[in-house]
Amino acid sequence: MSQGEIPRRWAGLVFISIAVSLIIVDSTIVNVAVPSIVEELRISSTEVQWVQEAYTLVFASLLLVFGSLADRVGRRRLMLIGVTVFALASIAAAVAPSGGLLILARLVQGIGGSMILPTTLSLINATFHGRERGIAFAVWGSTIGGMAAVGPLLGGWLTTAFSWRWAFGINIPLGILIVIGVLFTVAESRSDRRESIDGIGAVLSVTTMAPLVFGLIEGRTYGWWTVEQTPQIGPWEWSLPLSPVPIAFALAAVSLVAFVAWGAHRQRTGRSTLLALGLFRIASFRNGNIAAAVVSLGEFGIILALPLWLQFVVGFDALQTGLLLLSLAIGSFVASGIAGALSGRAAPVWIVRAGLAAEIIGVAGVALTIGPDATWGPLIPFLFIYGVGVGLATAQLTGVVLAEVPAGESGAASGTQSTSRQLGAALGVAILGTVLFSTTSGVLAASLDNRGLPTEQRDQVVSQVVDSAGGAILGLEQSPQTRDIAEDARAAFSDGTRAAAFTAAGFLTLGLASTLTLGTARVRSRE
Repeated sequence: MSQGEIPRRWAGLVFISIAVSLIIVDSTIVNVAVPSIVEELRISSTEVQWVQEAYTLVFASLLLVFGSLADRVGRRRLMLIGVTVFALASIAAAVAPSGGLLILARLVQGIGGSMILPTTLSLINATFHGRERGIAFAVWGSTIGGMAAVGPLLGGWLTTAFSWRWAFGINIPLGILIVIGVLFTVAESRSDRRESIDGIGAVLSVTTMAPLVFGLIEGRTYGWWTVEQTPQIGPWEWSLPLSPVPIAFALAAVSLVAFVAWGAHRQRTGRSTLLALGLFRIASFRNGNIAAAVVSLGEFGIILALPLWLQFVVGFDALQTGLLLLSLAIGSFVASGIAGALSGRAAPVWIVRAGLAAEIIGVAGVALTIGPDATWGPLIPFLFIYGVGVGLATAQLTGVVLAEVPAGESGAASGTQSTSRQLGAALGVAILGTVLFSTTSGVLAASLDNRGLPTEQRDQVVSQVVDSAGGAILGLEQSPQTRDIAEDARAAFSDGTRAAAFTAAGFLTLGLASTLTLGTARVRSRE
């Protein structure tokens, strides 16, 4: 290898990391911009949900398809297509005149994002070897953790200083930068196989992932079994007493069985499959995917609940919230240097365990500081510790999962582990959201009962606070007649946030226990 190729390879890693930043920032930046979107476009509460969730639904559904396709058509090529699709969809989102068109743009963004994430992983896996691979995965993982925290900061600044439309518009210059940089610094790679993609398997994977993610996200809204809130799409209204959620889960289960059976059939006949089932014979790949799914249940949970609590209870604005979460980003970037220094000197699984332990300490510490009269000071060190843990665990767990995977199947393997993470994250969102709002509802209802409020008025206040995700608290505080009720709401929302944080810590503890199946030896890397 010439000396010129070394800096070129590492420069390519910079642009690959920026591509990851593009999709991670976009998935968090919208949360801060939503209030401004509601005000300008006058969208309904249902449309608000879909602005946030349409992206995740499509993104998780197509990861496996594009991870496998990348091995055949070229990983760099597919990533560039994904960046282009993502940037064009961002233009549509930035100029959207209505909620419906904004949701459509978010769906297309999800398609582009699902092309980008697995290809970045497989490009790193194919480009770097030995100790360098561990360093590269550390940079990749720290980028994810750091950008998850920078997203709210960037979104708060753009929304406050300019417009919510710039929260999407920022993707356009970034997309151009990525395309130019990747073309000059990243070499193309693909599998030696020349078989066509498994079309039936692709359809079955989508009909497995899409309804599963839909059910996990919408269960708390529409009801896990019977209808609690009637779904409506345009003029069509759900008329069955049974919620669409169990129907979605049943469709996902049937599709999963069909997907596995079809893949096994194609494998017996010597044809290629969307998911290389033989990869699950590799212990590090199989057990690592299980650990990745469990860890993702709790890993970014605090970022979901904490901004709501900081803005609606503590009284921060979007920019102040983003600045506080910057301590998490700093911790994650610090972890990049730590993981790089430890690469080749310590078994990756021990670095994963150290990272998860740091995450547990950080999240539990944050939970202990949460209260209606909390201040920002005690939060900073715990968020920093949590960020260090995210940076250590995310990158090294990815390395453990992919280390023994044949290079020719790294795209499919990357798509599989990315899908495991996304499904774990979707389940975590559903559970942590349920914990947050159910706890808030129960505590607030009990407090209002103690004040002697009539049942109808109590239910109305609880509904306002919960349905607005805490946004109604500020309105209650402005009226002298409801100021005491607002204090009860602030205390209840703090209790809900604390419960969600402790639940996230519990998931991370379970994830730490699941890494015991990964062994302690250094993972073999291909030179």
